[in-house]
Amino acid sequence: DARRQRRLLLVIVCVALLLDNMLYMVIVPIIPEYLAAMRGGRGNESGGGGGNRSRLVARYPAAAGNEDVQIGVLFASKAILQLLVNPLSGTFIDRVGYDVPLLIGLAVMFVSTATFAFAENYATLFAARSLQGLGSAFADTAGIAMIADRYAEEPARSRALGTALAFISFGSLAAPPFSGFLYEFAGKRVPFLVLACVCLLDGLLLLALVPPCAGGARANMPVGTPIHRLMADPYIAVVAGALTTCNIPLAFLEPTIANWMKESMGASEWEMGLAWLPAFFPHVLGVYVTVRLAAKYPHLQWFYGALGMAIIGASSCVVPACRNFGQVTVPLCGICFGIALVDTALLPTLAFLVDVRHVSVYGSIYAIADISYSVAYALGPIVAGQIVHTMGFVQLNLGMGLANVLYAPVLLSLKNVCQMKPSHSERNILLEEAPKGLYDTIKMEERKG
Repeated sequence: DARRQRRLLLVIVCVALLLDNMLYMVIVPIIPEYLAAMRGGRGNESGGGGGNRSRLVARYPAAAGNEDVQIGVLFASKAILQLLVNPLSGTFIDRVGYDVPLLIGLAVMFVSTATFAFAENYATLFAARSLQGLGSAFADTAGIAMIADRYAEEPARSRALGTALAFISFGSLAAPPFSGFLYEFAGKRVPFLVLACVCLLDGLLLLALVPPCAGGARANMPVGTPIHRLMADPYIAVVAGALTTCNIPLAFLEPTIANWMKESMGASEWEMGLAWLPAFFPHVLGVYVTVRLAAKYPHLQWFYGALGMAIIGASSCVVPACRNFGQVTVPLCGICFGIALVDTALLPTLAFLVDVRHVSVYGSIYAIADISYSVAYALGPIVAGQIVHTMGFVQLNLGMGLANVLYAPVLLSLKNVCQMKPSHSERNILLEEAPKGLYDTIKMEERKG
């Protein structure tokens, strides 16, 4: 049953995205112990025990000397390697299909997670973090591209991509409490071993559902548009710029807001660690609202994205005015709600642009989306702290807010593209003719199903 199979594939992709984002954040609580060990302190190797610092600490603990730089490079290494590999992974996905690259990504993520579990020094942590970026470049891009390919019609595509975004949000925001609890009471290896087991099971399920030997359709798969040509498309460039701009506040606030909360309002460690957790609910709400609106008014996708950027900009400007924990959660919720609007509106728009203006193969287009995210998250851990040090936290937030507000009107250029009917796409024109190969036959059967 093609419909049941694509639902199972959606589950597999969502679990892969959940794992990737949990691993991205689950490292947060172990950093203080490794720093203490490198400084000659007593690390908590066994986990548990009283007297330890809260495991829900901020992205950057207090550090001396060049340790701030080491931590920034450690957290940015994943996004940097992802940024470098994505152009290659996108082309690879266009050539071989979506299932094999997704399996490769899950395998690399499994190795990365196991390496985290048994790491004993900074060099091993850095290697594991970089390896995770390599796995993400394949798993994230192939997974999102697979969803766009299997859910070719709206509004099913927006619903499926929205579900994936909800899992990404849950993984990022639930990881610190999850890892902090297990690290406190079971040891530093347990969170990583749990994630490694889930990653292994996800990969085995993918193997059972889509065996690599069952990929005969790839021989007749159309050749995707080269990634450099997609990057030169002005409409795709506008979407990519919006994805980068809207994620800059999140990427730049994560490494800086904890220290600001401690200095400006005397926040406790649990408050610094839980500051982002309430934002999960408005993020899911934003996904749900955008999916419902897109189903009724699909021609307004550009407006949902522009509205999201305006909300992000206003929320970023409000952050420095907050004076306690309760107040600061409100603009953070606004930022995540706005990001949900932008992502949920523009990720399906990328697939639609490829359908209308290029060849309906989605590896390279979602590699561009992943590059857009990676730019923000590669710069954040390294640049944000320096901006706060030289210009101030207030100026950082005002600058990010102004950038989002000014970029929102640019999305107006997508208005005419989003009003084009899906019947204009190359895929539909081809499939209105008699199938000329195995790939076209399979796609036609999927559309009938």
